[in-house]
Amino acid sequence: MRATLDKVVASHKVVLFMKGTKDFPQCGFSHTVVQILRSLDVPFETLDVLANEALRQGLKEYSSWPTFPQLYIDGEFFGGCDITVEAYKNGELQETLEKAMCS
Repeated sequence: MRATLDKVVASHKVVLFMKGTKDFPQCGFSHTVVQILRSLDVPFETLDVLANEALRQGLKEYSSWPTFPQLYIDGEFFGGCDITVEAYKNGELQETLEKAMCS
C-alpha cells in the first residue's frame, strides 16, 4: 500500500483523499477543503476513501493522521480540514500551493 500511495502523491501536485468525490463530497469537512481549493483555482485530484477500505486504513498509517480529508501538496502531507482552513485564513496555504505549482 505504501508504494501505491507514494506513487499517487508523487503523480499530482495536489491530492485530496476525501470522503466522496469533488463533485459529491460525503462529509462536511471534505466539502470545506474542496471549496477552498476550488476558490483558489488550483487543479487537484481526489480519491474517495469510502470506496476502498484498504486505502482508507492504509492512508491512516501512511500519514499518521486518523481522519479525513487528508491534503497532500507536492508529495507532502499538508493536513486535514482544520489545518487547511487555518492555513487558508493566514495565507500559508496559498503560499504553499504557489511554490508547488512553480516546482
